[in-house]
Amino acid sequence: MELEIDIEQPWPDSADWESLTTRAAATLAGIAPELANPRLLTSVLFTSDAEIHVLNREWRGKDKPTNVLSFPMLDQDALLALPDAGPPEMLGDIALAWETCQREAGEKHITVEDHATHLIIHALLHLAGHDHEISPEDARTMEKLEIKTLALMGIADPYGDHHY
Repeated sequence: MELEIDIEQPWPDSADWESLTTRAAATLAGIAPELANPRLLTSVLFTSDAEIHVLNREWRGKDKPTNVLSFPMLDQDALLALPDAGPPEMLGDIALAWETCQREAGEKHITVEDHATHLIIHALLHLAGHDHEISPEDARTMEKLEIKTLALMGIADPYGDHHY
């Protein structure tokens, strides 16, 4: 998967957000092979709560900021049927909000880097057609993939040491 990453203020220069994103995507692709297709292109925007608020209101009808948004461009069937050879194919867009990510990380007593990594993995799974809001079983499947990917990256289970 190719990533187009844009880092805006207020995200600080104190972390290498681009490397973090690339590592998260590569690790997840080892667990979710549908994301390993070299044709896939995903844009990731690190932005502010104000920008996320606008996107959330405009595209989801929710008049508030949130931590991460994902906008899929392929449905799961199209993604699974996509051959490895051919022109680039847009998987979708992801946007993360600094202020909300920072606040949530503080509430969880984890680093913003670890929280952002989790949110990127979570959003990539949404782009691949996973949805935790469909059923408890779908939520467990998505959480298992997140937990396994994060564990491979040396990041603790964000859901509190579930044992699936």
